[in-house]
Amino acid sequence: MAKTRITISLDQDQAERVRQHAERAGMDVSAYLVHAATRQMAESDAIEEQFAEVDALIAQAEQAADGLPTESTPEATAELTEQERREVEEALALVHGQDRQGRRPGHAA
Repeated sequence: MAKTRITISLDQDQAERVRQHAERAGMDVSAYLVHAATRQMAESDAIEEQFAEVDALIAQAEQAADGLPTESTPEATAELTEQERREVEEALALVHGQDRQGRRPGHAA
């Protein structure tokens, strides 16, 4: 198979680190970079494959949401019970990053 040359530009510090790592791995710089890129591509492919089904569901939900009104109106909520309205408000608060105490999950109080 014919080889193709690709030229990259690095800061001097980065280039030196790459050389050092390649040497420790017993590889020349070219082989080391190809190995690193190949590993990264395999990891990215595996992640994309693992989440493909979820990504498809998200795309479907986004497409379905495009046809929905962006704000609630009295007409839109008229058929909901008070409990259903509270549940919707709680769900929207979570979607917008707040828990039941008004805090953003994952953030210190």
